[in-house]
Amino acid sequence: MIISRKVAALLATAAAALSASPSCTVAAFSTRGIVSNARSLLHQPSYSAASALRAATIEGYVDTDSVLPSFSTKEEYISYLKAAGKLPSGFAVGTATGNFVSVEAPAMGKLPIKATVIHLTEGPTDSWAAVFTSNKFPGCPVKVGKTRLSGGHPLQALVINNKVSNVCPGGDGVAAAESVCDAVAKNLNLPGGANSVLPSSTGVIGWRLPAKELAEDIVPMAIEALQSDSAFAAAEAIMTTDRYPKLRSKTLSDGTRIVGVAKGAGMIEPNMATMLGYIMTDATIEKSKLQSMLSKACNRSFNSISIDGDESTSDTVVAIASGLKELSSEDEFQSALFEVTQGLSADLVRNGEGTGHVIRVNINNFPGSEYDARRMGRHLVNSPLVKCAISGNDPNTGRIAGAIGSFMGKFFPDESVSDMSLTLGGRTIFNNGKFVLEGDAVEKELSGHMAEAQLGEHDDFPKHQKFVEIGVDFGGSGADVTVLGSNLTKEYVAVNADYRS
Repeated sequence: MIISRKVAALLATAAAALSASPSCTVAAFSTRGIVSNARSLLHQPSYSAASALRAATIEGYVDTDSVLPSFSTKEEYISYLKAAGKLPSGFAVGTATGNFVSVEAPAMGKLPIKATVIHLTEGPTDSWAAVFTSNKFPGCPVKVGKTRLSGGHPLQALVINNKVSNVCPGGDGVAAAESVCDAVAKNLNLPGGANSVLPSSTGVIGWRLPAKELAEDIVPMAIEALQSDSAFAAAEAIMTTDRYPKLRSKTLSDGTRIVGVAKGAGMIEPNMATMLGYIMTDATIEKSKLQSMLSKACNRSFNSISIDGDESTSDTVVAIASGLKELSSEDEFQSALFEVTQGLSADLVRNGEGTGHVIRVNINNFPGSEYDARRMGRHLVNSPLVKCAISGNDPNTGRIAGAIGSFMGKFFPDESVSDMSLTLGGRTIFNNGKFVLEGDAVEKELSGHMAEAQLGEHDDFPKHQKFVEIGVDFGGSGADVTVLGSNLTKEYVAVNADYRS
């Protein structure tokens, strides 16, 4: 028997309610446990989500679904993430909020800033991997991170701040990042000192990092708040213009666990990295293998999305392993890592600034490499004309063919597109060099497909996981990839016009 995702979401809500009750303590629960324990309860007159949950709590962890369920309220979504956010063994997370006054814009007065600390409680680890932005103006924390990675330094903590990205600041941004790392190391008594701390920053480009406020006030408070229960606090604290937190988790058959959190809503077209992403696992895995696995996962996920075509100066994704549990299958771990990163990348697009539709482009038999196939997919989803048509639920299919033809003409002029076919919402719209669009019924079907996938531009939780589905098949044989993108709305312009305020 399989429980519906809706029931699973309701059970997550019940978890939060029960944990708030003075007469009940809820640890963690498992969808596997729910399936096995709730089978008979579902058909009993006295069945309730609470009773099924009590029967399931002994089974272990709950994981996020590979495709998230639909949610009716923000509270339901938050409860779902909290229930699925149990940290892997050997990790603790703490967050804190403070204030600062920007040197560059003092008239804005005191501004809020958050710090997040991720601590490996059982000691430093050599098993960590990272992928950074390829932007030629990288943030100072990226510079520090690359030095840590190339130097082979073990890590025992990560520190992340929002609001200020520490990119090309007027002062010494590297020294500022290092001073925050030093504060983390001293407050946690880390034997490896600042070199065992990896920094990340996100926010306004060009502003100086308020290192004094972070090091002396906010970081100590975040460390005081360290807890080993849930990664949800980190998912929430690293947000900037994000409308809601993003978290994915997966427990392997041997009991090892992967939990990932990410932030990002604009300046999203990664190239060898994501916006900010942190993947924690208690598996024992060799450093070079983890780096290889992370790079493969990034290519399938974060490198296959675009919201606005702008690659950030701060893009960073980190995978870090506490090594407290033996890993029985590297193949299963890679598969789980794919699921977590692909889930987070889809969440980022759905949560994009002003996003009203998520576009999924499935490209088959591309006459080139996977890298070039992803480039073509991003070219399509970045087309302003395509984005605007989808915003209006307007099946102006010529714009799709035009964007593809533009890319192929520029970069693959010698390749034939005579066998290319296009689908929208599963219906063939182009084949053998001609559009297949006849009658009002087809127009209504295509427009209805777009409307069904529509989201609210101001929604503070993901109501559903639907896509505007575009298929591109070049015929013959070649690369197969999937690329995600979003539409263009007035809200995107409004958010980015008022970003700093």
